Amino acid sequence: MEKRVLVLNLDHSPVAVVTVQKALVLIFLEKVSCLSSYDTLVVRTVNREFNYPAVIRLNEYKNIPYKGVLLNRNNLFKRDGNECQYCGSKKMLTIDHVIPKSKGGKTNWSNLVTACHRCNVQKGDKSPEQSGLKLRTTPFRPSLSFYLAEYAYRNAEEWLPFLEVKVVGVK
Repeated sequence: MEKRVLVLNLDHSPVAVVTVQKALVLIFLEKVSCLSSYDTLVVRTVNREFNYPAVIRLNEYKNIPYKGVLLNRNNLFKRDGNECQYCGSKKMLTIDHVIPKSKGGKTNWSNLVTACHRCNVQKGDKSPEQSGLKLRTTPFRPSLSFYLAEYAYRNAEEWLPFLEVKVVGVK
C-alpha cells in the first residue's frame, strides 16, 4: 500500500494527501466519498475486496485556513523546474532577486527566480533589462495544486482531473 490518496474538500479544493489505510477508514466511517480509484490495484481482506482509492472528497465542508505554499529554496527550485530562468542551465543553481534588494526588491514569490551562478553574477545588482538578460517565464506564487500536480504526473495520474493545474512551469 504505497500509493497516496488525494483528499478534496466538499468544494473540490485539495486539502491533504493521506495513506490508503487512512482513506479506507474515512470511507468506512462515511466521512468521505470515493471519487476515483486506481484501476489495477485492490485491497483484499480475508473475505472481501475493495477498490484502491485514489481521490476522496469530504462529505461535509471543512473550513481550513489556507496557509499558502511555504517560500523556501526547495519549493522555489521546484516551481522553476530546477533550471535557470535566464538561460535554462541546470548547473550551479542559485536564487536571484529579479529586482535587487538594494533597489527595493522584496523577498517574495514574484521577485525570486532560480538562476545559474553565471547569470546571477552577470546580472549582479541590476535589473534583468539593464544587464541584458530576459526572464524565460514570469515568476508567480504557486498553489498547492501546482505541487500536487507534479506528484500526480509522476505517481498518480488519477488525480489530474481534480487539480487545477497552472500550465506555466509544469513540465
